Amino acid sequence: MPDQLGNANEDKLTMSYPASWWRNMWREALPAGNGVLGASVFGGVQEETVLLNHAKLWHWGQRDELPDVSFTLERTRKLMDEGRYQEASWQLANALKEQGYGTKLASRFPLAAIRLTMPSKQAFRGYSRTLDMDSGEITVAWKDGDCRYKRTLFVSRADNCIVYAMDREGGSGITGEIGLQLHPSDRWADTPEYKELERSVETGADEAYAWYSAANDDGTDFGAVLRVVQEGGQTDGGQSAGAEGAIRFMGASRVLVLVKVFTHGKRAEDWPRLKSELADLLRDEEKDVGAVYEHLLERHVALHRPLYYSAQLVLGDDEPDSRSNERLLLDAYEGEASETLIRKMWAYGRYLFLSGTSTAEEAEPFGLYGLWGGDYRLVWSHNMANENIQMMYWHAHVGGLSELAPSLFRYYESLMEDFRDNASKLYGCRGIYIPAGTTAGVGVPSQIVPVILNWTGAAGWLAQHYVEYAKFTEEAGFLEKRALPFMREALQFYKDFLILDESGQYKIYPSVSPENTPLNYMPKDGKPLAHPMPTAINATMDIAILKELLRHLIEAVQAVGDHRQEVEEWQEMLDRLPAYRVNSDGAVSEWVHTDFEDRYAHRHLSHLYPVFPGHEVTRETDSALFQAFETAVRKREIGAQTGWSFAHMAAIYARFGEGDSSLDCLDMMSRASLLPNLFTLHNDWRGMGLSMNMPTAPVQLDANLGWVNAIQEMLLQVSPGIIKLLPALPGRLKRGKLSHWRFHTGKVTLQWDTRTGMFRAELTADRETNTVVKLPDWVRTCTVTGEHIQRSPLGEHYYLVKMKQGDQSVIFETAGC
Repeated sequence: MPDQLGNANEDKLTMSYPASWWRNMWREALPAGNGVLGASVFGGVQEETVLLNHAKLWHWGQRDELPDVSFTLERTRKLMDEGRYQEASWQLANALKEQGYGTKLASRFPLAAIRLTMPSKQAFRGYSRTLDMDSGEITVAWKDGDCRYKRTLFVSRADNCIVYAMDREGGSGITGEIGLQLHPSDRWADTPEYKELERSVETGADEAYAWYSAANDDGTDFGAVLRVVQEGGQTDGGQSAGAEGAIRFMGASRVLVLVKVFTHGKRAEDWPRLKSELADLLRDEEKDVGAVYEHLLERHVALHRPLYYSAQLVLGDDEPDSRSNERLLLDAYEGEASETLIRKMWAYGRYLFLSGTSTAEEAEPFGLYGLWGGDYRLVWSHNMANENIQMMYWHAHVGGLSELAPSLFRYYESLMEDFRDNASKLYGCRGIYIPAGTTAGVGVPSQIVPVILNWTGAAGWLAQHYVEYAKFTEEAGFLEKRALPFMREALQFYKDFLILDESGQYKIYPSVSPENTPLNYMPKDGKPLAHPMPTAINATMDIAILKELLRHLIEAVQAVGDHRQEVEEWQEMLDRLPAYRVNSDGAVSEWVHTDFEDRYAHRHLSHLYPVFPGHEVTRETDSALFQAFETAVRKREIGAQTGWSFAHMAAIYARFGEGDSSLDCLDMMSRASLLPNLFTLHNDWRGMGLSMNMPTAPVQLDANLGWVNAIQEMLLQVSPGIIKLLPALPGRLKRGKLSHWRFHTGKVTLQWDTRTGMFRAELTADRETNTVVKLPDWVRTCTVTGEHIQRSPLGEHYYLVKMKQGDQSVIFETAGC
């Protein structure tokens, strides 16, 4: 693990209030997790809730057999050829509905709640709630009279359990009651499904253990066992202790609570198993509560901290900043996020990611709620592949977290039979069709609306993640045995789906630009409709995805062996794809086909794909087209955005080298979509004009991870054949340093101070490197150390760099470094 940069305050979130969102306090809880098991700490003094979630726990979905409705494609295209787009749009969806098809999305839901009560003697004072991100440890502390109480919790990566400790200084001891229960529903308490779940609950307790279970809708049980160990005082369990299934502790100097959970099991078998596992954790030092806690924390931190510090960042003068989250947000609300908030959000997004997914077989891809959703029918809790799940992985490789990406591939590969069935029965094609929305075990369509069903780009977009993983890791066999087969099946769908128009160019239709409707098909009466008519011809994104897929396939087969005939075929397909269209405003149009007019009042930025997240169009390759893409993003209306679209927009502006505009997007997100625990919301709900207005304002952590990526795009851009150092440095970020950020074949450590002109970058190679390095335009006289470096014909600030593993580092630095 590299040495830690900066100071400890940078890696700590401090809060002055407990969770406070009325009836949904889980939204403002502090999160901990080990990639499979999540815990949300509400922070109450007298009545505390710690909500538990598990990656594999889903319910209330419905899976139907997908009927063969591929006959609709010909009808859809005939209507589109006649210009009857609105009618054509619904052909596929209506055919499924007419056959009674009704697959429904499942939802994550809470496994259980640890419920703790500790009677207060006097009004609390000196309250704080903190998260140490570098350890995953959450602390709630306060004073009650002459006693200082402290509760700490973490979710162990090493022992797969929740570790929860209570301590005090002064006073007469710790007294309270703790147990496990079904978390009360805020919205679904009166539904039959919830009532059935509630009736299945069983709890119990003795002096040392409390246990809990409920039945899922698949007939299996889920539940947990809690173990209490205390120093001093006494315990009592069972009904005599107060609440059923709770343990009462009295007069303790310290209390340790350990919790293990199970899913898809049987309570009669899993309760004794978990009791035995908890007993094993305590066997050696059972009487020394503090020593047990420290031992378990040490085991956990040994796995957590290398991930957290796999990449590091310091912004500003490295002075301690002890402002609470609440104060940082109030300051940002005045217009600008501070360097402290900017950096903490970068670190926090990484913390959420490594806490919300892992290398474990049980791990799922990082979801929109991570492992911290607190309701029973969460809004959009599925894995959404028309923007959201991709955004949550953009940051991973540059930030040194490539090892956490395979759960994404494992998830989609587990659904390949469904995807093949979809391609055949929806469109009469071979290969795979991936619906935008899926949940664990269900890869058939579940959102029966044109805006989702008629979009065919998910597989091609996800292929980008396979390619980036292969380039950053060069994992043995991954490109040939996993990435190439996935890309071939994605392309096979296109080969059957594409047709040639009268000019010999490919025509992709139906084609959707997620989730937008062309302006000339918006309702004339102004009636608000989510997706009035999204089905078009040759959406810019669809063309860009297919171009990228073909180019990646050509590169991949050439890397693993000569497949000349395939390369020729794929190159011919590339040549038949239409060029992007520039509209009368000088902006790249969202649809290449001229029947569709651009609508700027929308959150998705799909047509910017060739610039970001793709690498097709750059300033170096086509400056005029690059400028037209920049005009396109500037045309987007601020009032139509969301938390995640601000993050996406920030990354796009960074690609244009517009650091101030990029950071301005994050400023707006901090004003519109941040909760006090720094969770990001889909939208503002207060009518402030900075985003679309939805009263529910769902939690969506894609924007947290999009923030991470946006900062990384400002400071380091890694594209095929070129690395850009500080390519979009905002004027406010005058000084900073980063360490061990990755490019495809090595690492970068970098330090800068624009006030003095100081710049120093060191590149090391993990394997053979042959790339162009671009320095910031403001770096003037610079010395270069290293072998095999020469000026690039691209311009003054470009260098050709060649290195092999073990070679001397390449260093760029200005005088005085």
